[in-house]
Amino acid sequence: MILDDIVLRLAPLRPPAGPFVIGVTGSVAVGKSTFAQQLAERLGTGVGAVEIACTDGFLMPNARLEALGLLGQKGIPATYDHAALRSVLTGVRTGPVKIPAYSHVIYDVDPSLARRIDPPQVLLVEGLTLRHPDTGPPGLLDALIYLEADEADLERWYVARFLQLWEAAEHDPTSFYARFRGMTREQTDALARMVWRDVNLKNLHDHIVHARPLADLVARKGPDHAILSVSPP
Repeated sequence: MILDDIVLRLAPLRPPAGPFVIGVTGSVAVGKSTFAQQLAERLGTGVGAVEIACTDGFLMPNARLEALGLLGQKGIPATYDHAALRSVLTGVRTGPVKIPAYSHVIYDVDPSLARRIDPPQVLLVEGLTLRHPDTGPPGLLDALIYLEADEADLERWYVARFLQLWEAAEHDPTSFYARFRGMTREQTDALARMVWRDVNLKNLHDHIVHARPLADLVARKGPDHAILSVSPP
């Protein structure tokens, strides 16, 4: 199995003591969360406690982004609280840390979802802005996995997720996507494609892809999200 191969390739990178901190990055909609959960389940069978954190929780709140004029560019490096991310990745090696969390439903950081964790055997950190120069020295992570896929597949996955959230908002007025319920499905599809092109694809080209040559492993995904290959960058 591909996951078994990944686990074997990661083993030499594990530090002699303390948590094994593994980053998982790649484009928006590439499936970082699902992959991290699958890897956590595989790692958990042999190493003990495994925790997952998402860098979305380290995005600045919407109110702050709006004040900075960055709300429409959410996900680029300038929209993250890098100091908080550095603090957690450093602190988790020696003691408990508080992990903030983000809600895609309200499209904002949700303080009620924050959790406190003790140093685990393995911490999987999935999301954007990992190993970007703004996050500090590479030593914050012990290993980095970069997920990639064809851009046409990434767009299709993003639009499908956007439409799923839009459909779920029909009976949830608190959802960020409720504001789009007056639009037709075709209009919402067009909106999602515009956001993909103008925000997420641009972020991939301008920022995210630069983590690829810094990764320890690159996992390439096919149209059905299955991992086709794993290799050095």
